[in-house]
Amino acid sequence: EGARPEDRGRAVAGRVVGPLGGRVMTAIWSGSVRQPFVVRNVQRLTPELAYTTLMTTLNRLAEKGILIQQRVPGQRAYEYRAAGSPAEYLAAASNEQVTKMLEQFGDAALAAFEEKLEGPPADQRERQRRAAGRD
Repeated sequence: EGARPEDRGRAVAGRVVGPLGGRVMTAIWSGSVRQPFVVRNVQRLTPELAYTTLMTTLNRLAEKGILIQQRVPGQRAYEYRAAGSPAEYLAAASNEQVTKMLEQFGDAALAAFEEKLEGPPADQRERQRRAAGRD
């Protein structure tokens, strides 16, 4: 209820990324991990996870464009930073999903979106108001 919009955005974006990726990105987006960072910086927050597990997760997040990956000069290691905010990620992910739905369902997808935007019919809204005691 009292969560700030940016906290809600991080939570939603974290769920979209998946359980482990969400934990990692929530830590990054909240500032618990300073940017740029290396795998070991994230591992300090998640000591129960193997280094290789976190390395694979960060690489996958970079492949998806959620993180930016750059080789550390003179080393084999990579450093990472967020490619954008949770809101920017959600906007891009939403756009991707809408595109997929349009490709798969065409005009039926547009009709479904329009119906959702309009909300329930007036008679249903009236019944809901009465049921809630708001005559």
